[in-house]
Amino acid sequence: MTSLGVVASGPAADAIAASVPALVEAQFASRLFAQDATLWGPEAESESAIRLSWVNLARTSRPLLGEIAALRDQLRGEGVDRIVLCGMGGSSLAPEVICGTAGVDLVVLDSSQPDMVRGAIVELERTAVVVSSKSGSTVETDSQRRAFQAAFEEKGIDPTSRIVVVTDPGSPLDEQSRADGYRVINADPNVGGRYSALTAFGLVPSGLAGADIEGLLDDAEAVADVLSADDDGNPALRLGAAMAATNPLRDKLVLVDDGSGIIGLPDWAEQLIAESTGKQGTGILPVVVGSLDDPEVAHPDPDVTVVRLTGDDDAVDTDAEVHADRSSIEVTGPLGAQLLLWEVATAAAGRLLGINPFDQPDVESAKKASRALLDQGMGSGDEPAATDGAVEIRALGGDWLGDATTVPQALDALLRQLDPARGYLAVMAYLDRITDADLASVRPGLARRTHRPVTFGWGPRFLHSTGQFHKGGPATGVYLQVTTAPHADLPIPGREFSFGDFVASQAAGDAQVLAEHGRPVLQLHLTDHDAGLARVREALTALAVPAADDDTKGSA
Repeated sequence: MTSLGVVASGPAADAIAASVPALVEAQFASRLFAQDATLWGPEAESESAIRLSWVNLARTSRPLLGEIAALRDQLRGEGVDRIVLCGMGGSSLAPEVICGTAGVDLVVLDSSQPDMVRGAIVELERTAVVVSSKSGSTVETDSQRRAFQAAFEEKGIDPTSRIVVVTDPGSPLDEQSRADGYRVINADPNVGGRYSALTAFGLVPSGLAGADIEGLLDDAEAVADVLSADDDGNPALRLGAAMAATNPLRDKLVLVDDGSGIIGLPDWAEQLIAESTGKQGTGILPVVVGSLDDPEVAHPDPDVTVVRLTGDDDAVDTDAEVHADRSSIEVTGPLGAQLLLWEVATAAAGRLLGINPFDQPDVESAKKASRALLDQGMGSGDEPAATDGAVEIRALGGDWLGDATTVPQALDALLRQLDPARGYLAVMAYLDRITDADLASVRPGLARRTHRPVTFGWGPRFLHSTGQFHKGGPATGVYLQVTTAPHADLPIPGREFSFGDFVASQAAGDAQVLAEHGRPVLQLHLTDHDAGLARVREALTALAVPAADDDTKGSA
């Protein structure tokens, strides 16, 4: 029997006691599953009315299973056993966690960084590509599609036999792909990208890669009645209240795996929560950490709630008995059930916060800024404030850099802007997240140094996730952006700009919008990837505090 568990202590438990009864009285859960678009107020009603079909996907997605299985068998019969997913945000993060948990290989290309794109266009003889875009106009995904199409043609492989398109019915991508002879699988148009885990966006690439997607739907369907119940014990109402109704609001939600057996769920939840709630000056910032020993878990600040994803239904947080003022949540359950749990909880959190959980206005603002920069030509950009070896230093969002002329001095200047009580540091790396993956290891040391939560995001991937919170949430962050000249640029067939131009415009556009919102942004651009990254890594490592030296005393 599929089960879910949400156990809270400290302020998170107080929030449940204070807020769940009102959600029950308002019949939030049953009205949500009846697709009542009025739950988030009149301003959100028009958007909500076309975004709620996700509540029934465990049943309505069943017809996809046979089509996906038949296509998988056909591809395997042709010697195709490598699946690449081209998609951004919700189109890529759910398949990543589904396949990671199932232990099957899926290459996720959610980047426009030229070196990473080039690294995915290999072994074409055994490769099929899923191109996923809800709107059908996502520039990253369209560019990746163009690159793969040209690569297949160069190898003498018919791209229509190897590229599968997942998009909304009637989208530009749907119409053009059908006209060109590609296989198209339509997703439910009344589901937003970050709630699309159980639509064709989540199921097609996962099923083609070999994951048990029928079992995933079974686990979700098994808990649908529990999650739709107007009952104090509804785990989704409890989780939503624990996230969004602490008083005062603890707006940093630290996510850590503690033996759940689910691979990558915090990364998926990060996108769901940050993009859904981070707007109108409020929201919940998910902070994904890798270990129970990381400072945000071991010594949480007063504005932090810690979520442990465990594998034991009877797990008890004995630490909470010693630190009763710490806000903590333990969540258990299989992946399919948890996907629906977190979606319902996030929708409930949106109601409690008084925001529309289905729009993403500041994601759009960064896209517009990027397009404008591409249209006018990137050129050489603003002159750097200073150059330290192979690293150009620029500062946006105020006159705060001072006389800093080196990377360590610039980092010190940025951290001086950090609010010691409510702030956070966001590291945004527009690099190849595969070959440069070890840069993320600086995150815990920076958290120990700053005594504040630190997020680490790979660009442009994070733009569809925490990028919304950065600009639409509380003005408490400071931002470190790392960009690089690629080892070699890569043209985009049929476009006047290259992948290098595009990723540079995405980074510059995001920094521009952050600065317009008054957020301090330190840009470190690597004019030579290897030498520049070594310099930045050296400076960040020197700045970070090793675990053995961390004498932080947690009080909340």
